[in-house]
Amino acid sequence: MPDQSDWEAKAANILKAELKRQGVTYAQLAEKIGDKEPNVRNKLSRGKFSAAYMLQCMESIGLSEIRL
Repeated sequence: MPDQSDWEAKAANILKAELKRQGVTYAQLAEKIGDKEPNVRNKLSRGKFSAAYMLQCMESIGLSEIRL
């Protein structure tokens, strides 16, 4: 069974991949969600963010679903 850090990495990778598919930069995402680019960059590099944050990011870039 994967441990917590494996799940965090998977969530971060999914979000990064969706940003790339949508052509959205970290700076653009930060603007859309009302955050600062360094905060977004740090959260995604560490994989330390809540499910609510992931949903907020996904909705802000126009995603309604993801495939696991």
